[in-house]
Amino acid sequence: MVANRQYQARRPKSEKNIEEKGNIINTMHAEWLPTILQGSFSEIYVLNCNTLRFEYANPTALNNLQYSQDELAQMSPTCVAKNVTPAVYSQFIQGLQDGSKTSVAINTLHTRKDGTHYPIEFQLFYLASDTAPTIIAIGNDVSSRDKSDKALRASESRLSAMVSNTPGLVYQFLLCDDGKFSFPYVSDGCEALLGITSEELHESPSLFVDLILPEDRSSYRETMRISTSEMSNWNWEGRIWVEKWKDIKWINLRATPRALDEHNVQWEGIMTNITASKLEQEEIIRSRAQLAELSAHVDTVKEKERTRIAREIHDDLGGNLTAIKMALALLTRRLPVKTPELTEKAAYVESLVDRTIETVHRIAGDLRPGILDFGLVAALEWQAGEFEKQLGIPCEFLSNKAEIDLSLDQATALFRIFQEALTNIAKHAKASQVNVQLVHTHLYVRLEITDNGRGIKVADRTKPKSFGIRGMVERSVAMGGSLSVSTAPKGGTVVAINVPLPHTLPSDRIQTNNIGH
Repeated sequence: MVANRQYQARRPKSEKNIEEKGNIINTMHAEWLPTILQGSFSEIYVLNCNTLRFEYANPTALNNLQYSQDELAQMSPTCVAKNVTPAVYSQFIQGLQDGSKTSVAINTLHTRKDGTHYPIEFQLFYLASDTAPTIIAIGNDVSSRDKSDKALRASESRLSAMVSNTPGLVYQFLLCDDGKFSFPYVSDGCEALLGITSEELHESPSLFVDLILPEDRSSYRETMRISTSEMSNWNWEGRIWVEKWKDIKWINLRATPRALDEHNVQWEGIMTNITASKLEQEEIIRSRAQLAELSAHVDTVKEKERTRIAREIHDDLGGNLTAIKMALALLTRRLPVKTPELTEKAAYVESLVDRTIETVHRIAGDLRPGILDFGLVAALEWQAGEFEKQLGIPCEFLSNKAEIDLSLDQATALFRIFQEALTNIAKHAKASQVNVQLVHTHLYVRLEITDNGRGIKVADRTKPKSFGIRGMVERSVAMGGSLSVSTAPKGGTVVAINVPLPHTLPSDRIQTNNIGH
């Protein structure tokens, strides 16, 4: 005993310090362990290797399983993890005891006291002990992770289904700051749309630009530049040459950008084949142009026929009526003085001839307004005066030019539009004032008719039998102009017609207007 005390006295000071530190650490571990077990969010179990029963479970495990510590002490892991047999557990423990494994991972289902289940992921560790070797099991409830994985798989499945059924090409396009670009993702519709495989496009992204017709590449790059600088949606339409089918396709590219960092931008979008709709659109434009030409031709022929009929009525019928009136006057002068009945009859016939001559003049004027021979300004001013005289509605006419030089066809069409506008005001507007302005500039002539009536609704303009406004629009288009119908600032309606002057019309428009001449 004395020797032992002498040995301890002779021990180096450093060994004493290490021993003291070890005792302190062991004491601290003993103090920390309950806190760690109590505060851990993981389920922690201590199992007896011999009996395979629970010797301890931390509060998280007790709360999740809904059992008390005493209840669990009478149970084994197979009572809560019923899909793992005792033989499997024994196998795991044997592997840990003989040192062939340092730990064992288990994924299983735990059954709560109320019968519900939840997935859990375990790590088993072996702890040797002189009294009773134990297994430490640390597990985590992975139900949230499994739900997330399941939701992710479902989302990926839905996305895959949508992409595979999308009529076009779904893609990602990456543009780097140095100008290099790539396609990180391209759907299976690549070859059907572009005639090249997705692998070929991955390896050589420039193949896509090579497909674009040279005359459409500038618009492709410009729309990309705008989308990059403004971070706005990229929308481009253009033509590509598909070598595989020796054919030109129209494609539409729509994509949304997002900045990956301060240098790179990536778009997610879709390309679709719009060739059919483009061809249909071009056909509609051609059809409308042909209809406009036909309408212009019909109007021209109609005006010519009206002019011919008006001339025949004026010259033939008017001349005959004038001759009848002269002959009737001669006969009246030769009637006996004492025949008042015959004199009265002759006076009646003469008044009838006068009324017929007036009717002939009016019909001839309606068919072909002779007032146009005095110029467009005079004709419009006269028509405004006639409207005011017949309906009693004040109609003020103003022009910034005393004479305006338009072709006969344009002047006639503008006059007819003016007549139709006044007719619509008389029938529908219930106006008490009409103002007409004729403005001549170096590019166009503008006629503006404003009333203070009840106005016109949008639905009224598109009625199936609204031929008045439709005819006005067709006449204005036929002479290369445009017509608009809008609401006046103080109520009522404004009809405005812009007619380009002959020297500003395109050559093809001038030829169209002269069809049938």
